[in-house]
Amino acid sequence: MNAPVWVVAGPPGAGKSTVAALLLDTLEPAPALLDKDTMYGPFVAATLEANGRPPGEREGPWYDEHIKPYEYAGMTATAREVRAHGCPVLLSGPFTGQIHDRDRWRSWVAELGGDPVYLVWVRSDRATVRHRLTVRGLERDAAKLASFEEFAARIRLDDEPAAPHLTVDNRLTARPLRDQVAGLTAQAKQRLA
Repeated sequence: MNAPVWVVAGPPGAGKSTVAALLLDTLEPAPALLDKDTMYGPFVAATLEANGRPPGEREGPWYDEHIKPYEYAGMTATAREVRAHGCPVLLSGPFTGQIHDRDRWRSWVAELGGDPVYLVWVRSDRATVRHRLTVRGLERDAAKLASFEEFAARIRLDDEPAAPHLTVDNRLTARPLRDQVAGLTAQAKQRLA
């Protein structure tokens, strides 16, 4: 049986890093963390600069064609390799295309090396995402905030994933995340039993 893969997905500013940290504290053995921004942030910034693109362009047609496929392919190959040696993996990133299309999800699970793959979707809303993007004040979020409604539609902020998933509600009005993460790890353990 493959080591498990945990995928923490949701829009930028939804709280994926916080949820991933709580999962890492809860899961035994702790998975290897593969965070999209940590793995590819500087490379993406250099690629954008080399192509004369705005430094905050982390969404949209050019990014989707010239950068995103390579980020996700690298993360997928790395996760498959790590788990093939018995180490669980936790991937953190938006993964919008993968989670909102059942067939694409199944294909991606196969690319990751097969089940078990657990999708943890971080639910958010417009008010929460706008607030968190504003508060964190990162240059890469400037374009998102400048065209927020277009950004929210593109990332399918209001759409629940089509892929099987566990939900963590991280809206500003949600109950404590630690309690939610404890509950979903218990659900996942029951699925393994």
